[in-house]
Amino acid sequence: MARSSSAKKKKQQQEKQLSAWRFLFGGCLMGGAGAAGSGDNKVRPGPRTAATKQPPAGAAGLQQRLSVTDVMSTCSDQDLSVSLVGSNLHVFTVGELKAATQGFVDSNFLGEGGFGPVYKGAVAEGAKPGLRAQQIAVKLWDPEGTQGHKEWLSEVIFLGQLRHPNLVKLVGYCSEEEHRLLVYEYMPKGSLENHLFKTFPPVLSWSTRLNIAVGAAKGLAFLHDAEKPVIYRDFKTSNILLNPEYEAKLSDFGLAKDGPEGDDTHVSTRVMGTHGYAAPEYILTGHLTAKSDVYSFGVVLLEILSGRRAVDKARPSRERHLVEHMRAWLKDPQKLARVMDPALEGAYPAAAAHRAALVAYRCLSGSPKSRPDMSRVVEDLEPLLAVTGDDDDAPGEPPAAAGEEAARRRDGERREKQGRAQQDRGVARSPKRAVPRRRAPGQSQEFWEWHMPAQPKA
Repeated sequence: MARSSSAKKKKQQQEKQLSAWRFLFGGCLMGGAGAAGSGDNKVRPGPRTAATKQPPAGAAGLQQRLSVTDVMSTCSDQDLSVSLVGSNLHVFTVGELKAATQGFVDSNFLGEGGFGPVYKGAVAEGAKPGLRAQQIAVKLWDPEGTQGHKEWLSEVIFLGQLRHPNLVKLVGYCSEEEHRLLVYEYMPKGSLENHLFKTFPPVLSWSTRLNIAVGAAKGLAFLHDAEKPVIYRDFKTSNILLNPEYEAKLSDFGLAKDGPEGDDTHVSTRVMGTHGYAAPEYILTGHLTAKSDVYSFGVVLLEILSGRRAVDKARPSRERHLVEHMRAWLKDPQKLARVMDPALEGAYPAAAAHRAALVAYRCLSGSPKSRPDMSRVVEDLEPLLAVTGDDDDAPGEPPAAAGEEAARRRDGERREKQGRAQQDRGVARSPKRAVPRRRAPGQSQEFWEWHMPAQPKA
């Protein structure tokens, strides 16, 4: 009897999860037996069905976000066909997206990451019911890339339900035969990475940098403080996109994870991320928490302050890892000039810059418990937007000395850039990349240092 009761309870739980899935999504249908038994790893969608009637806008079931775990526990991650209902996403065909991007022409190529290439496109008014005319960015799945169907599904599930001014908007998606595409709002100013480390004029001013940092922090705080928390897991400058007003929006949720719930303190997962941004305890244990994102934010904030990459192999060995090289300086106002980007030419209020440096210092603590929550980071950084002062005032150094230091660093930067250019011409691509990647004009080799999975942790 006990065994029968346990089986019945398990079945009821599965039916409850499946009901929640079907309420928000149009269906989760298994493909044919031939596809399931073929033995390969390709995703083959199941048969299409008639459109499911959309629930009322105020339906209670839409109040609770569906987690990736809910989906994966009730549906196979292969032979999956997904039709979202009630999430304001538009379902496109490959033909429609090909037309929108002019056949994925090279002149519309924006860049490429672990999932695949991204192209600029445009949709006309009325192309889809309720879809306004707008520019879009279309991301195609590359079967030879480092990401696949799970990452595509994560993007659809998270961005299909999450809405915030500092998250990029997912317009729609395409799941047709073996094709997996994602359609986003187009962000004309590109990524923060391009503006910090490339030759994109003009140089980002102090106020713009700080505003970007605050916006990105608000995006992370929204994810962490949600009823069902989300851990972003891949916070870096290339994933922070900028709108025409240089407002930050987080993109690329393929590696995002549902945060721990109940009595759980962490999520155990294989280590994935980008070298230089991942928290040390996550790399060592595979235990993922919101404080892992806080560490990554600290790395990005230090990049914003210094104008230097998290990892730069072209620099002298002692300077290659930014956090190791500069973290100790962040709490010392006497060394602020050594931290700040020479490209700013001293045009920043030293008081605000030092307080921002202290925020970065705390975020980069080796102890996760010593790091602040992202909501606290927002509270500490946002008031700095109103701080003004003598732009040439550098604590502990006379203005002339600060200017000389900046000049020396600019001269060193020029020499190092020349060395990097020579090195890039002679260095082979990473052996992890089996297929050569295209690069948009001005993009460096480092842009393609993406996700490096380690062995699963116990």
